[in-house]
Amino acid sequence: MKILAAVARGRSEPLGFESLNLAEPAHDEILVKLVASGVCHTDLRAIEVEGMVPKPIVLGHEGAGIVEAVGSAITKVKPGDAVLLTFDSCGSCPSCSARAPSYCQHLLARNFSGKKPSGSIPYTDASGAPVFGNFFGQSSFATHALCRSRNVVKVAAGAPLDLLAPLGCGIQTGAGAVMRSLKVGDGQSIAVFGTGSVGLSAIMAARIVGADPIIAIDVHPARLAAARDLGATHTIDASCEDVAARLREITGHGVKFAIETSGLARSVKTAVESLAPLGTCGVIAATREPEVGIVTRQLMVGGRSIRGIAEGDSIPDEFIPELVEHYARGRLPLERLVTHFPFEHINEAIHDAHGGAVIKPILRMGNR
Repeated sequence: MKILAAVARGRSEPLGFESLNLAEPAHDEILVKLVASGVCHTDLRAIEVEGMVPKPIVLGHEGAGIVEAVGSAITKVKPGDAVLLTFDSCGSCPSCSARAPSYCQHLLARNFSGKKPSGSIPYTDASGAPVFGNFFGQSSFATHALCRSRNVVKVAAGAPLDLLAPLGCGIQTGAGAVMRSLKVGDGQSIAVFGTGSVGLSAIMAARIVGADPIIAIDVHPARLAAARDLGATHTIDASCEDVAARLREITGHGVKFAIETSGLARSVKTAVESLAPLGTCGVIAATREPEVGIVTRQLMVGGRSIRGIAEGDSIPDEFIPELVEHYARGRLPLERLVTHFPFEHINEAIHDAHGGAVIKPILRMGNR
């Protein structure tokens, strides 16, 4: 079938709209007509970082839409169902069997290789040349996506898909880091380094679980204001304040939990240094610098811990409906994070996300 997609062909080049050929769903595949897709910083990195994904490729991994067709082996959803799309996992490796699909042993191949699990390349262009896809098992910068049962989550008919789309990655990552990875509890202290969509999701989740204090650290006053509005009890402007000194002033002895979302080595180091004895720092964003500079004595003497977090340790079929319920009850006000763009303005959305002009861009596919 013919679909329309925004194709990344070169490093840091604008995406171009192209008509591509997409095969009908195989026996284990689900064809989704996309209604919306979030734009995530992982998409931006995939465009910019040489070798992260093969090119040309269709990116996008926070899709939402309506099931259009299913393969013969699919029983989870049927045509007409509303679904949110998320990361893919194999379902059978030791991690998946241990209910930890975000640490699937085949995660890179199933989400970043540009190929289907079968090894085939999903698209061909007008000349018949292959175009990579299957990004996070979906490639949602398009009118249609082929997915599998593991990475679709059914939601109620009439659900606001153009608000819920980012639950599949960015929102579940930040909220899950608090609720699932670190299991932050009532009255426990937390510092969130970086207040983009992931960090703000962590702050909203921290408020839901009753954390106190909730400390947001960033260099953008507008983002810090948003953090206060969404639940932060304290904010620190790292561009003009001594972060470590302010954290000591607020907590006296450090925080029980820290979450680092910026991917800056100096921020990771400060996050670890902010921990109280027996505290834990969760690292969500990979640093680009080769050295972080953490002093292991700080970990050993205080019994502190640092751990990586992928997708908030989410089991999507369980956690995404939980987040939808929090949204429905007004506890997860996604609308305060979101700026909508028509699909044809995807490069504007990417530009504004890259520059920090918007927190979470969401594309509306419409009828281009």
